[in-house]
Amino acid sequence: MTLSELRISTDRLVIRPFAPNDFPAFFAYHRLPEVYRYLYAEPLDEVAARTKFVKASKPRLDEDGDVAVFAVERQEDGALIGEVLLKLASRTAEQAETGYIFNPVFAGKGYATEAMRAVLDLGFSTLRFHRIFARLDALNKGSVGVVERLGMRREAHLIENDRFNGSWGDEFVYALLRREWQERRQAG
Repeated sequence: MTLSELRISTDRLVIRPFAPNDFPAFFAYHRLPEVYRYLYAEPLDEVAARTKFVKASKPRLDEDGDVAVFAVERQEDGALIGEVLLKLASRTAEQAETGYIFNPVFAGKGYATEAMRAVLDLGFSTLRFHRIFARLDALNKGSVGVVERLGMRREAHLIENDRFNGSWGDEFVYALLRREWQERRQAG
């Protein structure tokens, strides 16, 4: 299986590569200020969104820095509700970064946690990463909840390590090792 053929089904979701007809839903959430609030970037205009969409539509993890972004589709109606990603941080150290962006219309239903659980399983069980980490704004309580529900451990609290629109922001780094993931899965 190549990443461009990936298809993971969970109880309520399908994680798959982006398809050309996904762009309207992709742009719908990438243009929202509330989505970019914790991403240290401005919401995307249509031109920037199309550029990002083309890149997201070609998932790869061959070289350090490569990113595999996958669409998250709700099974019940086929709605594109967001995206999840793995970024190859270091092939030598077998490490990846993970992240996600979801349309706030679908927030509060556990979709991010469900999708991220599937991505962590892909990263550890199939792609055999040793460590997967997530970096998030310390004020992003929703994302803190997601990674903590997944059993990720807070490894760092970086103080004023990023700046956007003249404001400094703190960042948390959460991580999990493959053996920890496997132990959790075996425990049930």
